[in-house]
Amino acid sequence: MENFLQYLSAIWPLTPLFLFIIAVSFRLLDNSTYLFLKNDILVNTSNVSRRILKSQINSSDDATFIKQLKRALLYRNLQQSFLILAIVTLPLSFIFYFLS
Repeated sequence: MENFLQYLSAIWPLTPLFLFIIAVSFRLLDNSTYLFLKNDILVNTSNVSRRILKSQINSSDDATFIKQLKRALLYRNLQQSFLILAIVTLPLSFIFYFLS
């Protein structure tokens, strides 16, 4: 058990960084702005909100466009989830690092 805690104390400070890198990779996979521009839908910013994604999913008739938007929405949700996990584990990693 003590060996496991030593291993965990060595890897735990890097956990927020790994989670942030995963969140950034999901953000790079989210190509919702490209999807809108490809279908001649103008957007003001490169960060399309989830509300707009959901409204386009409900109002569109194109099945492939809906499938691509659902994938983009999934990537957006995963990105936000991993970003929240990175923020939550940051203070925990500092506490665990300084207590060990």
